[in-house]
Amino acid sequence: MITAFVDPRLELARDRVGSVRVLPDPSLPPRLLQLADGQGRRYFAKQHDNRSRYVQEVQAYRTWSQHLQGHVPELVGCHDSTRTLLVTALSGTRADAVTPGSPEEELVHHEAGRILRLLHHATLIPRSGAVGPGLAQRLARWIDRADQAGLISADERELLTAHEDVLAGTLMDSAVCHLDYQPRNWNIGESFGLYDLEHMRRDARVRDFARLEFRRWQAASHLRHAFYSGYGRRPTDMEQRLLESFGAIEAVTALVRGYEQEDLALSAHGRTVLARLS
Repeated sequence: MITAFVDPRLELARDRVGSVRVLPDPSLPPRLLQLADGQGRRYFAKQHDNRSRYVQEVQAYRTWSQHLQGHVPELVGCHDSTRTLLVTALSGTRADAVTPGSPEEELVHHEAGRILRLLHHATLIPRSGAVGPGLAQRLARWIDRADQAGLISADERELLTAHEDVLAGTLMDSAVCHLDYQPRNWNIGESFGLYDLEHMRRDARVRDFARLEFRRWQAASHLRHAFYSGYGRRPTDMEQRLLESFGAIEAVTALVRGYEQEDLALSAHGRTVLARLS
């Protein structure tokens, strides 16, 4: 007997909202489906490979999203055994489709700063000693992986280890952070929207700026200015130095993941960030 494959994402959607159809979108990663119900309402159905990421994202929608009401999708349903979840789709378009250098791009960064402040302000614990040692341990593990793969020199290992020491010994603000805060996860519509909460957890507040600092703002300082204008303040000198140490995490993780996934662009990004830190 031949048994037809049933996609658990479609099963979840049909169970929660009834009949749906798939809206093809080649820009989406394979684990995501865009769907529409009979009334034309759109949804995203997602299946996680990693159970901890699934649990983290469901928790984010059930807890932290309350601080971002109107700016994040609503969780419609989830299914633990298949690690699937269904969320509403935000109206509008992805922010990474905005024309580089346009006034709209600057406005998007301003709004991104304003909305991120809502999350950080609501969950802030000032100058906590709880997050630094954990981040130092995380960096140490990535350094070891990079070293074992022959991706860093002895001098580069020494540089990265110095940043590990900084993280271990620094009191820093903690807050609930998105941790993949960049235009590919932003939405432009009637209001600024935010997708992809699977990394969301309590972490160092300043770390939420790292993706933008090292992937977007190096050649576009006006976007940095627009973002912090929306956020309400710029990092202090100490926080800016701390951001460099988060750049060490950005560099070494990009090197390792680029190597493991044979992603030349990601490897090059890691090498560029590492050179900036030298």
